[in-house]
Amino acid sequence: MHDHRENQVNHKIVTPSEPPVPAFASAHPAWFRLENQANWYDDKSQHSQRWYKRLKIAQVSLAVLIPATSLLPADCAKWAASIAGILIAVLEAVQQMNQYSTLWVTYRATAERLKHEKYLFLSAAGPYKNLSEPDRLIALAERVEEHVSTEHANWFNETRRAATPAKPEGK
Repeated sequence: MHDHRENQVNHKIVTPSEPPVPAFASAHPAWFRLENQANWYDDKSQHSQRWYKRLKIAQVSLAVLIPATSLLPADCAKWAASIAGILIAVLEAVQQMNQYSTLWVTYRATAERLKHEKYLFLSAAGPYKNLSEPDRLIALAERVEEHVSTEHANWFNETRRAATPAKPEGK
């Protein structure tokens, strides 16, 4: 007797990784901008994530080694612990100056919003429902620019806030 589950396992359904782009959209500047910005934010998110994790792993590794320095001769131990502490502080300063943690999350959120926009457009759903092809492209252009400009404004405000020295309370 033939097992139905085995048949399902052996017959793999192959689906394209991305839905086809309609001909009316593929060469339009709005579609190009969407793809370009979605890829840029995705790449930058991954870049920021990698750097954030590298810096944190290095910090934790150095912190874990500090107690082990007590096993070294006294003069070496104090130097090794001091250097490890200094390196931890420098790595944290690099992370704070470059804001890898914040950028990772912010860029990922923008990339996901753009991906969401792409699939709404391709499905003619949400704000694209019942629109003609030219109107769908105009709406796409406006909505992509809205997402990108919102992210830029947030980045500018966050950068300015981080660079402004805190005022003492009560002054």
